[in-house]
Amino acid sequence: MTIESAAQELLNYVGGEWQRSRASARQEVRNPATAETLAVVPLSPKEEVDAAVQAGVKAFREWRETPVVDRIKPLFKLRQLLHDNLEELARTITNEAGKTYAESLGEMQRGLENVEVACGAPYMMQGSNNEDIAHGIDEHMIRQPLGVVAAITPFNFPGMIPLWFLPYAVATGNCFLLKPSERVPMTTQLLFRLLEQAGFPPGVVGLVNGGKETVDAILDHPDVKAISFVGSTPVARYIYARAAANGKRAQCQGGAKNPAVVLPDADMEMTSRILTDSAFGCAGQRCLATSVAITVGDARVEFTERMVAAAEQRKVGYGLEQGVEMGPVITKESRERIRSLVDTGAAEGARVLVDGREKAVDGFADGYFVHPTIVDEVAPGSTLATTEVFGPVLSLMHARTLDEAIQLVNDRAFGNQASLFTSSGAAAREFRHRAIAGNIGINLGVAAPMAFFPFSGWSESFFGDLHAQGAHGIEFYTQTKVVVERWPQNWSRTF
Repeated sequence: MTIESAAQELLNYVGGEWQRSRASARQEVRNPATAETLAVVPLSPKEEVDAAVQAGVKAFREWRETPVVDRIKPLFKLRQLLHDNLEELARTITNEAGKTYAESLGEMQRGLENVEVACGAPYMMQGSNNEDIAHGIDEHMIRQPLGVVAAITPFNFPGMIPLWFLPYAVATGNCFLLKPSERVPMTTQLLFRLLEQAGFPPGVVGLVNGGKETVDAILDHPDVKAISFVGSTPVARYIYARAAANGKRAQCQGGAKNPAVVLPDADMEMTSRILTDSAFGCAGQRCLATSVAITVGDARVEFTERMVAAAEQRKVGYGLEQGVEMGPVITKESRERIRSLVDTGAAEGARVLVDGREKAVDGFADGYFVHPTIVDEVAPGSTLATTEVFGPVLSLMHARTLDEAIQLVNDRAFGNQASLFTSSGAAAREFRHRAIAGNIGINLGVAAPMAFFPFSGWSESFFGDLHAQGAHGIEFYTQTKVVVERWPQNWSRTF
């Protein structure tokens, strides 16, 4: 592989210092809209992982003793720094991940909200107690940090997803190590520059770039106590299994195949507008993207017509250009995989209503673009019905009743999100009660929980017990200690 000499070589952040990796293997970071090389990322070896972990172990001794009201002070500073640097962060995300500028801004806003919620750690990590559980005996439950914890984060939200984890980990007294996706490591370089300015002591936060060897070194390191992960289901299962085998806590968010049910009484203008953004926003590369729409009864004709028109009109291009509504997918390989899955769907009998496989974008011939695609009459159990495409492809299925639609919703391996569009409260209640998914949207196409709620996921979409964000984040990054105490009374003692 030839690497452009002018490309920036990215650094690791270990023990409060920026360090050049000694890795022999490196990888190009490309702008998916132009295929231009933006940077070179090292694939750090296990020795550098160990150095970062040991820096965290050293820092943990003092950080865990730091009062929680002082541990959150750098988070308050980080919140302001993120706000002041939103524009640069958003431009960086757009250039390396391919999103539109508006999508990148929205991503960072959701990440910033997690910093704000984590600033409530003095309240959220409070314990509990009972006086006189027996005569003269009191019992207390307190929360204490784990030690060094790590997160392995994906390409689709390089700014937001690290902030699902980092603020809660450090606020509760842990030291935090991040391994970002090697496809989009530039955003985290900027994020850690801001963390450095926020004033965290050396070793409390660390950054190690890398690939699979780096990940395995984190999973196998005896001083890493917990693993947080977001990515595909096969990798989530692998990380969860290896982390558990090594005695670590793990929360592993996997893939998705998110269905949206559209009833005849839905507001069709609103529904089609919302689901257009859900299916094609971020080029379909969201874990909450709607990838299957299930119409019920008479909803089929009008909904299909509206979605076809919206897909054909959506402006695709480079995310920093004015008026662009959708950018490219992340890599050339992703583009070819998406095209192949649509080919397979057509071969299995589905009808391609809007074909975005081969459309070009003027001025960006080398970009990894797939235009919005709609495939109708997708059969239950078929490749398109069961495979996470992770691209701007919406499959259409049809049911006669709400019961039949819920059966289609639940007949899948994933359980990240399910949505219903209706004006009936009774239908909404039935759906939210029966749908097998951790995040439910009613007249919402992206049911992304606020930062003070857990980002739920069920079935093959999540491996673990405690999810990211909010109270779940506090619980995941702390261990409970129960103290039972008795103090013999000696009333004759003179003070």
